[in-house]
Amino acid sequence: MRRIALLALAWLLLSASGAAWMGRAELDRQRAAFETDARIAHRLLSQRVVEHDAILATLVLLQPGAVAGEAAPEQRLPSVYPQVLGVLRHDGTTDWPADRQQALTAGETASRAAGRAVLAHADFTAGHYTVVRAAHPASFALVIDLKALVPRAEWPLPDNGPVRVALQHAGQERVLMPGQVASPGGWSFGFRKHLAAESQAFDVVAERRIGWDELPWGRIAGWAVACGLAVLGIRAWAQQRAGRRRAQELLRLGRVGRLNAMGELAAGMAHELNQPLTAVLANTNAAQRLLAEAPPDLETAREAMAQAATQARRAADVIGRLRRSVQEPGDTTVRVPVAWADTVRRALDVLAPELQRLGVSAEISGDAATRVVADPVALEQVLHNLLNNALHALEQVPAAERRLMLSLGTDSTQGVLRVRDTGPGIAPDALPRLFEPFFSTRHGGLGLGLSLCETLATRMGGTLSGGNAEQRGAEFWLALPLATTPAR
Repeated sequence: MRRIALLALAWLLLSASGAAWMGRAELDRQRAAFETDARIAHRLLSQRVVEHDAILATLVLLQPGAVAGEAAPEQRLPSVYPQVLGVLRHDGTTDWPADRQQALTAGETASRAAGRAVLAHADFTAGHYTVVRAAHPASFALVIDLKALVPRAEWPLPDNGPVRVALQHAGQERVLMPGQVASPGGWSFGFRKHLAAESQAFDVVAERRIGWDELPWGRIAGWAVACGLAVLGIRAWAQQRAGRRRAQELLRLGRVGRLNAMGELAAGMAHELNQPLTAVLANTNAAQRLLAEAPPDLETAREAMAQAATQARRAADVIGRLRRSVQEPGDTTVRVPVAWADTVRRALDVLAPELQRLGVSAEISGDAATRVVADPVALEQVLHNLLNNALHALEQVPAAERRLMLSLGTDSTQGVLRVRDTGPGIAPDALPRLFEPFFSTRHGGLGLGLSLCETLATRMGGTLSGGNAEQRGAEFWLALPLATTPAR
């Protein structure tokens, strides 16, 4: 249930974030479109009011005169400009209309003082306003129709569009486009700007309301469905991966089980007995050669036979330990205080022919008196395996570059033995599998040496780890508990 709740929460978060992003993108698009339409409307209206100033400037400049029996020339302007309801003249023979005389007279005075056209009268409720320009011998005024200010053919917004456009002046308002009223709530966009003519400094006010129903719900629903499918796909992939991992773990455990059943007895015997038997063979061969000399070197031959007997007893100890581990339950490892230096010396004595063949002289440093608690046979076996692996690595590099270094020391409550070589090192892909049973990088290797060494180190209460050295080659660390009593 917790996993299902987490998946549902992930779906909700993804769906909500996607919906918010798409909603914001739609609002930004609507806002940009609104501002574009509002600026176009403002520009058209500004062009019209500037045009009115230009008409008045032309009239006061030309001062058209009336012909007897005919209408004055300026009276033909409404046929050219639909927004012009009428043209008024004031000169020595013609006065302003009586119903607007006071406002036009005041406007004429203001225009004469400003030297430009001014607004004389505005009645937004009636839908018109008057602009006057004073001059001599005649002053002129235009009566403008707000409804026809911009012809519908040139208007950028549709009649039933969502944008509301109005002109405002001195508390009056004239709606040019009613727009559409959105549902309650939602978002509002606004635009306000003066027209470009000082004589008709009206405010163009545009408004746009966007309701919740105008958001892209279809795309949001599609996104939610896609997120749901993606979450389900990820869940299926995770389940498949977990199943595959469990299968691999079961396979690995099966291999480990087989190793526990037969590795300690069969492969372990073959691996561990190989070394003492090799030493027995080498010592007996040496004794034969010494006895065949003239005169025979009896003292050295006796020493070689004694070494052979020691290695034979060691082989017997290995067989006994393996037999006890199979026949007796629990941990049968024998732990006694052991000196690092004695174990290192015995291991190097066994490998002396191999060291001589490769031209390698082991370099030993550190505290030779360090004592640890360990199984002497198992410890010697572990050290022999580590040294043997190091010699195999050194065999792959030129003779002048071969070095074998052993460092004896302590770390807190443990004694640490470091074995380092200057061989080619361990490949990066082999490092994670270094102690895995049946894994070997050496041709013909069983892949049991390091695995059994790790098992023996663990049984003695210690650890075995390895990796690449800082400069070159491989390095292994064997850590065992320090002994508090003299070594036996």
